[in-house]
Amino acid sequence: MVANGALHCGSGCTLGDIMAEWLVFAIPAVAVAFGYQSIFGDKIFAVWMVDYIFAYSFGIFFQYFTIAPMRGLGFGKGMIAAIKADTLSLTAWQLGMYGFMALAYFYLFRMVLGTELKTNMVEFWFMMQIAMICGFLTSYPVNWWVIPAH
Repeated sequence: MVANGALHCGSGCTLGDIMAEWLVFAIPAVAVAFGYQSIFGDKIFAVWMVDYIFAYSFGIFFQYFTIAPMRGLGFGKGMIAAIKADTLSLTAWQLGMYGFMALAYFYLFRMVLGTELKTNMVEFWFMMQIAMICGFLTSYPVNWWVIPAH
């Protein structure tokens, strides 16, 4: 039950991250709008903000359409239940994912290999797969705590 909760969260994270990464890659002005060059010296931090917004939006959407029909809730109460169900789990997932990607981006690729890790590289998406596993691992304890009767 806990693993399913974490994986449910991960589905929103995965879709949101994929869409956000390619959006910012295709339209670099999005990163600028989210603080690249003004607040953040490195583009990755602005991209993570976009990733989080997209992942959270998908997560709430998925949770709403799972919880509201199951509990017979209207839109308002269903949205509140979806937000309660997904906020901590999704945030924990994203933190685990960002932690690994920071290690890959700043240390492994930039410092060790002397190259930039970019969205249009196969290596980027391989690292994202490992990052998703890290996200699962960091969201699991949160889901253990949040999901009743585990």
